[in-house]
Amino acid sequence: MTKADVIAEIADKTGIDKADVSSTLESFFTVVKDNLAGGEPIYVRGFGSFVNKKRAKKVARNISKNTSIVIDEHFIPSFKPAKIFIEQVKTNAK
Repeated sequence: MTKADVIAEIADKTGIDKADVSSTLESFFTVVKDNLAGGEPIYVRGFGSFVNKKRAKKVARNISKNTSIVIDEHFIPSFKPAKIFIEQVKTNAK
């Protein structure tokens, strides 16, 4: 399912114009990105959490040049689904 499909389905279910749904969805994505970039997690009850996961400093290898590269510690955005969400997917998965 693409973003356009999501927008169309929300518009059909709610009766709201697709342009309004699209701007609302884009605003939601912007809020999520801006808060995660600022280090602030987002918790949506019954859906899940958008958090930053810390990756430790490590030494990697460039096998084509046979050299070592140090990758500093950094943060990766992550989504952790709520237990209710996980159970719904498990029971309805085909």
